[in-house]
Amino acid sequence: MFAQFEDFQKLGKDNVDVAMKSFGSTQKSVQAIATEAADFSKKAFEQTSAAAEKLVAAKTLDKAVEIQTEYLKSAYEGFVAYASKLGELYTNLAKDTVKPYETIFAKAQAAAAK
Repeated sequence: MFAQFEDFQKLGKDNVDVAMKSFGSTQKSVQAIATEAADFSKKAFEQTSAAAEKLVAAKTLDKAVEIQTEYLKSAYEGFVAYASKLGELYTNLAKDTVKPYETIFAKAQAAAAK
């Protein structure tokens, strides 16, 4: 009976260790996502400000349309790149969060097969 208690205690410790690993990897991934969002916001603000300055300085309507078209194209391409990067970061977040639990699932399947 004492051996069963030790096994139960070890299982509890292993589960806590796995949870801590999962939390650590989740924290790193969330921090990377937050950093990416902040960088994108800063870059988007700078691009918008620069485009607004160019637009105000435009002498002709054709030049204003050209500036606005360039800005919209650049903003769209930047957003697509940002969305792609964010999707990749969220995928990594999911994988990294689940990864520590894979060993527990494998042990449970092995125990169930016995």
